Order: sequence, then C-alpha cells, then structure tokens
Amino acid sequence: MTIKRKAAWVYAPPSHPGFLGNGHIARPVIQSDYEHSDPFIILMDDMLDKKDDEPAGGPHPHAGFETVTLLLEGTLGDGPEAMTAGDFEMMTAGKGVVHTEVITKKEKFRLLQLWLNLPKKDRHALPRVQRMKGSHAPTRTVDGAAIRLYSGSFAGLSSPIKNYTPVIIATITLAPGATLTEAIPANFNSFLYVLDGDVRVGNESNVKTDEVAWLDLYDDESASQLEVTAGPQGAQFVLYGGLPQKHEIVSHGPFIADSLDEIKQLYADFRHGKMEHILEVAEDHKFAY
Repeated sequence: MTIKRKAAWVYAPPSHPGFLGNGHIARPVIQSDYEHSDPFIILMDDMLDKKDDEPAGGPHPHAGFETVTLLLEGTLGDGPEAMTAGDFEMMTAGKGVVHTEVITKKEKFRLLQLWLNLPKKDRHALPRVQRMKGSHAPTRTVDGAAIRLYSGSFAGLSSPIKNYTPVIIATITLAPGATLTEAIPANFNSFLYVLDGDVRVGNESNVKTDEVAWLDLYDDESASQLEVTAGPQGAQFVLYGGLPQKHEIVSHGPFIADSLDEIKQLYADFRHGKMEHILEVAEDHKFAY
C-alpha cells in the first residue's frame, strides 16, 4: 500500500534584517529544533539589494556539515566561481575549511543556503566543492509540471551531485491547476517552501507564497507519494527531502560536531591556520557539472 504524504505542519517564517547591512533581508526557513528537522540544520532565505560599494562579508570557517546553496535570482560573485540564477553549489566542510563570501559592489540577489548534517562516520571528511550550472541540472516537464533536480533522485531524474547524506533538492513549477504526483521515500524528512503562488498538499493543506509545509514522516522505507496541486495562479516551490541521521549534534558558531571538546578543537585548528581555503583543496575534490 502506498502512503500519501500529508502536510503535518504549515507556517510562514518571519523576515528580519540580515548581517550584510542595509538591503539585506534574512528569513530562517527552518523553525524547529534539529531533532525535528534532521538532517537539515539551518535553511536561510537571503534577499539582498545592496546599493553601495562598501565591502560586506569576508573569509570564515566551517566544519562538520555541508553548505548547500541555490541561487534563485540575480548573480553572486565573480570569475569562475560566479553564480547566476538557477546555479547550485554543495560544499562539504567536513574536517574544516575556510571560504570567502565578499560582496564588493552593488548587488541584487536571492539565495537559499542550507546547512546539511553529515553522517557521523563522515563528520571529518576531506573538504570538497561541487558546482552545477542551472542549465545543466536534470529537468523534466510533464502535465503542467516542470521539475529541475539538483540532488538525489526524483520524478525519474537523477542528479550527478555526490551525497554523503541522501538528499533530494528540486525546484518545481506548476501551471494553474496542475497536479504533480511522484514517489518520495517515506523515511525522508521532507518539506516544501513556496516561492510563488499556492499549492494544495494531498487533498488538505493549502500552502501559500513564503510558507513552509513539512510532510508527515515514517520510520520505515514504505512506498509513499507526494501529491501537490497548484492554485489558479500556478505555483513555484522548492522541495527538500533528506534521510534523518538520528544522532545528536553540537552546534556552535560556524561549526557542527559530536561533542563540545570537538568544537573547542575546531576553534583551535582555525586559530592555528590548520584549515585550508576551499579554493586550495585538491583538484580531485572539485567537481563542476
């Protein structure tokens, strides 16, 4: 018997001024404790309309998890690492890495950045970075639904992105009144974030623009389906689904670890220059798709 997933919790995350100063609005999409959002730690929706040339941001470290960035609008960065709307990046911080996010000019963009937990056995993995152009992401259009898959397998598509933690990330656009019905693992903790329009999840909850809907979650690998239907104006949303890792984590500043002692060691490693910059990792740990 196939389980039909339901929306167990729907809410509208609040927006507040972001750390980049004037023109930065930040919206924490995940509003629950980690034990309920596992394997997702943080998801921020950052909207920036920077109208001056004062530098903002800078180099900083991460360790113990992966940052997953999806640029929704605008451009970000310069040179070969520059991102344009629809581009995707997954950076495995692992044992510890430094990366630089500096905005030196007028810039306007919107991006989603996720902190994704690593399996305990991979907590200290060697840093790596994977980048995918939006135009290279696997896509499928069927019955008024356009799917662009960035990670995992979904709707008959498979992404080349390498995963430590099994995770599905896709953007989905529905024509007015269109319905999408696709399989999704019952034991994947999953949610929708609606960017535009509204969708009905199953035959019940209606989820509007800027709202989040977490699906009910099961402990086994039973077959399950996600059914979403767009309202009269159509809809666009991002789907996240990941396999819970079911172990406790310790979070402090830019680090995730399994104990407070490990957190202290990470700070010491950073202070003593033991963390390499992401641009300096070995070539066989840089992937472009």
